[in-house]
Amino acid sequence: MAGRIKRIARGIDDITQAVWDDSGILMKIVVLVVLIATAAAIPVIPIAIIARYIANR
Repeated sequence: MAGRIKRIARGIDDITQAVWDDSGILMKIVVLVVLIATAAAIPVIPIAIIARYIANR
């Protein structure tokens, strides 16, 4: 079970890195505006932070 959670967290972290860490300023602004406009930022940001913590543990 712990291995499965870590794999899921690593997958979420990989997506987060591809969208956020490897992007330029303009793309980050676009992503933030879309997340805020759709109210998706409320669940997405904490999930990404927790996944990054678990993946890098």
